[in-house]
Amino acid sequence: MSKEPGAKPVNEHIKEFSCQLADLTVTEALGEALGKQLRPGDLVILTGALGAGKTTLTQSLGLGLNVREGIISPTFVLARQHPSLGDGPALIHVDAYRLNGEHDVDTLDLESTLADSVTVVEWGLGKVEHLSDSRLEIQLDREIWAAPSSNPWEESDEELDEPRQFTLKAIGPRWDEENFTELKNALLQATGLQHSGEPHA
Repeated sequence: MSKEPGAKPVNEHIKEFSCQLADLTVTEALGEALGKQLRPGDLVILTGALGAGKTTLTQSLGLGLNVREGIISPTFVLARQHPSLGDGPALIHVDAYRLNGEHDVDTLDLESTLADSVTVVEWGLGKVEHLSDSRLEIQLDREIWAAPSSNPWEESDEELDEPRQFTLKAIGPRWDEENFTELKNALLQATGLQHSGEPHA
């Protein structure tokens, strides 16, 4: 459900869980399971520093959605569309790092594809929430013992095979108790992990 420009989403329905991902293989399994749970109109905001696994997660999410391969960082194109290989939704992959706010986002005309696609926006916090009253916010953090980076907020072609922390917030009416529980169980089953905290409203 799209919002008028400048309108803020309703956030009273918020659920959250987190878990540790041991390596990129587990990250891939989680991403594929996530993609299988998404449906047209879903908005995913993805945040994480250098080597955190954002590209790996998005590629695996695309595999779960069964969209065309070739998912890479859209840094210079800003948005790429990956059509479905079946009868599911397309994936719209957006990099909002260089966008300054809602006005810049609106120039991409994401609302024209939002209802029929799954939209994943990297660096979208504070910029794309106005697009929908429901969303997933995903944070990937490299663990404190991971190798240091000279610039932890710069993108890299190489994602390191190290542990990372996965945190997901499910916001809005789309992610009611039933849908959130189904999503959480699917992700934890795919990774074989136990969540580190109970979901909370």
